[in-house]
Amino acid sequence: MDWNKIWETLLEFATSWGIKLLAAIILLIVGIKLIKALTKWILKSPKLDKIDQSLRSFLGSFSKIALYIVLVITIAMILGVPATSFITILASCGVAIGLALQGSLSNFAGGIMILLFKPFKVGDYIEAGSDSGTVEEISVVYTVLLTPDNKRVTIPNGTLTNSVIKNYSAEKIRRVDLTFTTSYDADITKVKNILTDIAQSHPMALKDPEPFVRLSQHGDSALTYTVRIWCDNENYWDVYFDIIEKVKEAFDTNKIEIPYPQMDVHVKNN
Repeated sequence: MDWNKIWETLLEFATSWGIKLLAAIILLIVGIKLIKALTKWILKSPKLDKIDQSLRSFLGSFSKIALYIVLVITIAMILGVPATSFITILASCGVAIGLALQGSLSNFAGGIMILLFKPFKVGDYIEAGSDSGTVEEISVVYTVLLTPDNKRVTIPNGTLTNSVIKNYSAEKIRRVDLTFTTSYDADITKVKNILTDIAQSHPMALKDPEPFVRLSQHGDSALTYTVRIWCDNENYWDVYFDIIEKVKEAFDTNKIEIPYPQMDVHVKNN
């Protein structure tokens, strides 16, 4: 047995494999850093400010996944894995993974649908099912909402595309709908005049369309008035709470009773 020849063969193999392994490690480290830098650039670069924020978020997430796949394939080829064999294995794995991740693929398709049809975008306040909040991020497979009480809600894109979505930020103006009740003894004309003055005098209320005030219901123990006021979208809650406070103050000043549920008990002596 020629030990020298065996040793030379082992040394040659170790040297060749070591160079490949070292190149693969260097490529892995550099590749990860480049992918992170590119993803960050897509998300934050001022040069891409003209691109919609929702699309930038989606592109960043998609690019990150695609580049990691390319990196893995390149490293495998450097280590000597034949390209044809690797592609065959990758295709087989792709079929298996596709069957196992049908939900994720559905979410991916949902993300594309959201970007194409734009039912909402980053920054919009939406309601979908039992969840509502401001859209923080639209990624490849999910959308992140931030609720008014600062909770992060993650919703799969597939679920969103199959849900009824209310977008409260889509239009520039919005209508505030309020109802107020008075006793049957209150003068209808007086109540309507008070409500109309409050609605029209609010600085954030729009003049066109003009505020709407009407008696809308004869309840069991009260008259119900409907008040509708149009305002800019961003002023909705200010108008909503201001009107409620001012109506209570005006009713108290004019001695208009706001009825509340009560029960009269009659005792009959035999």
